[in-house]
Amino acid sequence: MKSGTHPLLRLFDVIDPRDFAKVFNPFEVGKIFVEFAAGKHRTDVGSDPDERDPVFVAALVDWARFIGEKYFRYDLRGLERIPRSGPALIVGNHSGGLVTVDAFFVWVAVWDAGGPDRAVYALGHDVVYDEPTLRKYAGRMGVLRAGHEGARRAFEKGHLVLVYPGSDYDSFRPFTERNRVVLAGRTGFVKLALRNRVPVIPLASVGMQESLIVLTRGTRLGQALGLHRLIRSNVLPIAIGIPWGLFTPYIPQFPLPAQVTMEFGEPIRWDFPPDAENDPEIVARCYREVETALQRGVDALAEGRIPFVGSLRSRRTEVSRGRNEDVEGGK
Repeated sequence: MKSGTHPLLRLFDVIDPRDFAKVFNPFEVGKIFVEFAAGKHRTDVGSDPDERDPVFVAALVDWARFIGEKYFRYDLRGLERIPRSGPALIVGNHSGGLVTVDAFFVWVAVWDAGGPDRAVYALGHDVVYDEPTLRKYAGRMGVLRAGHEGARRAFEKGHLVLVYPGSDYDSFRPFTERNRVVLAGRTGFVKLALRNRVPVIPLASVGMQESLIVLTRGTRLGQALGLHRLIRSNVLPIAIGIPWGLFTPYIPQFPLPAQVTMEFGEPIRWDFPPDAENDPEIVARCYREVETALQRGVDALAEGRIPFVGSLRSRRTEVSRGRNEDVEGGK
């Protein structure tokens, strides 16, 4: 039976109710990471862009738009810079611990910019494909197992691919560094773009890191415990969040309602000879170019920002005001 047209209820049309506890219960998600670390579900299952389910994506977009507008009061900018066709790599700064809701807002932006047939795929952690329940929905949503092969296949079909190179090190950056871009020297995304000769679209985001107050990454402790070997992470962060208080955000929290602003930057196009991805100097130069573009974007969005509240005058408000003035002036 269809659950209705409300954006939150539409998820019940595309997700088995028996799976909701696994997908949304923070204790279950924490258990998934423990089981992953223990090697319980480790597989070599790959990912296929053709698994994307437009019906599932439509429900996801409705859900993300609803919480984006009602809870995070999001402001999506630069949608005109998203190519209407052809492959491209979207590179963003990662925020919010494990609850990276702003990633879902990319689906909304691409949907609004290019329509329902303009597909975007995200590269996800191995745990998403190694846990059976998460695996069942990852492909339908458009999440590919992290790696160059899945991204290459998406590019060949003319799709967009979303990646957050900074991964855990960026997503768990301390609250005092919430507006700092940390790609952690990871250049794989540059090699991916160069090898497939696709433009890079910088995606700057502020606010989501305010939904979780990270006190420390816990880099030394994470390395001492060998977390990279267990869960592909070098950090064991400590944070303050709801409802746990002081905790490690490997147990997902309920995000604080911080205002989120995101902006797609001008596409970066490189014209280097074949095999440029094997030239360390070219890779380093391209890495710095993207990192600089992202930091400039974040700095611009953070200027005049009040934590949790956002800017008192968002661009969306200014645009609306300008249109009203045009109407009132008879323009």
